[in-house]
This record gives sequence, structure tokens and C-alpha cells, in this order.
Amino acid sequence: MITSLRPVPRMAPHVSGDLPGPRSAALLAHQERWESGARTYPRHLPIALAEGSGSFVRDVDGNVFIDFLAGAGVLSLGHNHPELVRAVERQLGSLTHGLDFPTPAKDAFAEAQLSMLSPERRHHTRLHFCGPTGANAVEAAVKLCKIATGRGDLISFQGAFHGSTHATMALSGLVSQKAPVRDGMPGVHFFPYTADGRAPDDRSMSGADLLEQALRDSNGGIPPPAAVIMEMVQGEGGNNVARADFVRKVRQVTRSLGIPLIVDEVQTGCGRTGTWFAYESYGIEPDVIVASKALSGIGLPVALILYDTALDTWAPGAHIGTFRGNQLAFAAGVEAIRVIRRDDILGNVRRRGAQLADRLGRLTHVPWVREVRGRGLMWGIELADPRNGRPASSVASAVQRHALRHGLMVERGGRDDAVVRLLPPLNVTAEVMDMACSILTAAVLSCTTRATVP
Repeated sequence: MITSLRPVPRMAPHVSGDLPGPRSAALLAHQERWESGARTYPRHLPIALAEGSGSFVRDVDGNVFIDFLAGAGVLSLGHNHPELVRAVERQLGSLTHGLDFPTPAKDAFAEAQLSMLSPERRHHTRLHFCGPTGANAVEAAVKLCKIATGRGDLISFQGAFHGSTHATMALSGLVSQKAPVRDGMPGVHFFPYTADGRAPDDRSMSGADLLEQALRDSNGGIPPPAAVIMEMVQGEGGNNVARADFVRKVRQVTRSLGIPLIVDEVQTGCGRTGTWFAYESYGIEPDVIVASKALSGIGLPVALILYDTALDTWAPGAHIGTFRGNQLAFAAGVEAIRVIRRDDILGNVRRRGAQLADRLGRLTHVPWVREVRGRGLMWGIELADPRNGRPASSVASAVQRHALRHGLMVERGGRDDAVVRLLPPLNVTAEVMDMACSILTAAVLSCTTRATVP
């Protein structure tokens, strides 16, 4: 058992020499030799990780980075939070795997998750534990709604990302991902996603208006769907924050037509946007909530759907998975919620989010910065060529490399990967946030200045 944690020796970013360093380069070469060509992160962040503590990681060459990737949002309380580690240690000595049998750890986890819902919702909610990925949970939600309604078609939104399995790719907007995989899941219809800062003018219709028009028109070409699935913030789509009136109209339309609304909270859930689930700030109640990434708080895989009891019509075995009984993740998840409540982590998300918005908002005067947008601790900087308005993918890539060389890990996403994305741990301190914003600001200014020079 783990008896102690070695802290990262220097709690400030520190990079010595070129990246990758010699030890990282050797491991990256081994990875390239043996691993699939589908691997992604090391292609843009060429380092090999050795250990992590809080908001920091150290690579095998001794370089220290602020980690604002946080396992793609999985590490909500940072690397190796000591109380979560101790919870895992205790569970490790009793039971690690339990399929879908009831266990004390699973029961405590279910109670903890339900306790984060409103009292009204809690009493008519069922949980289903899925295979331990967000994509599997999305597929479970789709199956649930198809079985309950007896319908087959689905509605999603442009810019969406719901996973990379065969079915979840069909629900996602990224055409380049789907193109090589022929004959995806049929019956998926896409509508425009109306985001903050991109309101339709008086002569046009929002995505919700178009949705209503199509569904109410007997000649609209779309049969009544099994469900509508949407994200409150499109993470991989470029940190697009849904407009409140758009979300409420979608909920109004789906409810009036008897269509289940699935809210994908895989990345936005567990406090990422400043409320436990992002939909809470919109004043709606979805029929199905999909959750995964940060449920354990420490990176141990677990996924579930929370849904209205009226939809609970599927038979035993309708959606199963060998690894849906991860007792270590359950133990960590219970402790994570206790820490989140005790330490007012949701309040910290809102405060650090405001700090980040203030610092990065100052970049909007830069011609190459089209928009700085986000909510809570889920932010993006969209870069576009001021000469033609096209996505500045190469500049975004340069910003990511510059930030890494100066000790900050960030991600890219959005159309043509032209959005620099930040997903800090939810317990990040004001001091670390300030350091990260300084590094990123310098990276944007340096790279956009070079891009402007003929």
C-alpha cells in the first residue's frame, strides 16, 4: 500500500533546456514504436510524466509544469489529493471490484451523488452504473430513451462532442472524425447551437426555434425522436457556452412534445462550471444526466446516468459492463464530495473563474483573439486571423508550445483546433492561477506578434 506521497519538489513552474528532455524523448520514442497511431496528447505536449501533486506535474527530466489540462477535467481536486488517496488506500484493503452487487462503498457513493441533486429531483431519480467512460454512459442514455419511447431517431447539435465510440461519434459534430468510419449510427439530426455572444439577429432563428419548427411540422422530415442530447458548455467544441434562452426553449419544446432531454455533463459536471451540474444555472430539469470524468475526483474511472424514474422501463441486463463496480472510485468519489462541501470548492471555482476571466479578458484587444469565453473553470481563447477571419490553428498550436516551454500545460479544441482550452483543478489557488495567466498571456502576445510579422 501507498504510505506516503512525494510532493513535486518545486511548487512553481520550472523548465530547463529544450522539450522534450532526453528521458522524455526516449519514452516518447518507445511509445511511438509500440502504441497506436490514434494516440493524441503526446503529439502536442511532448513530455513523459513522472508524478503529480495538486495543480503541478513533473516530467521524467525534472521539469515542473502547472497542469491546466488535469486529465481532460478528470482530476477535479488535482493530482494525488491526500484525503482521496487515503480513502482509496482504505478501500484497497477490503474490496476493489464488485460488478453491480451492492456494497457499502457503492451505497455511500450513490447516496453522495443523490445528495447533490435538488430535493425535488432526488425523489424521482434512478441511477444506472455504466462501463467506466463518458461515451459508454452516453450510449446507455441513448438506449434508455430508445427503449422507453419506442423511437429511433436522435437530435444533437452542431459543435457537439459526445465521445469517440461508433454511436457517440454519430452524435458528435466533428466531421473529420467521422469521415473515415463509414455507415455510422443512422437517424441523427443536427441543429445549430446558439452560444453566448452569438445571438441570432432579428431576421434569423435560434437553433431552438429551428428545432421547434422542424418537429412541429408534419412535413418537416424528422420523425418524433427518442431524445435530444445537448451540452450546456461544448468543451471539445471550443468552450461554447449555451445561451440561457436557447437552453430553456429546447427544454420547453422537448417537454411539450414528450421528448426526453439528455444533458451530457461528462466534462461540465461535478462542479466544473461553478454548480454541481452545469444545467442548474439555466433553471431547467433534464430527463437524463450523463456523468463520468470527475466523479471520483482522483482519476479513477466511473460513469453513471441519473434519470427520471418514468424512463426506467428497460429489462435486466439491458446495459451492462464488467467494470461498472469500481469500488476504489466509489470510495474516492464519496471523499471528493465531502472535501468539495467542506472547502467550498464550488465557491473557489466561481472566484478563480472570475480571476481567470479578468486576466484573460484583457487579451481581447489583441487582433488575433476573436473571443475569450467560458464558465467557472472551463475556458477557451479562440484565435482567428484578423485578415480573413479564418481559424488560426497554427497560432493556437504555437501558443500551446510556448506555454509548455514556460511551464504550463493547456489543451486545444474547437473548430480546426483554434481554441486554446483551460481545465484547471477546481481547488486551484489564486497564486497558481495568477502564474498560469501570466504564462498564457505572454504566450498569446508573443505568438500573435510573430504571426503578424510578414
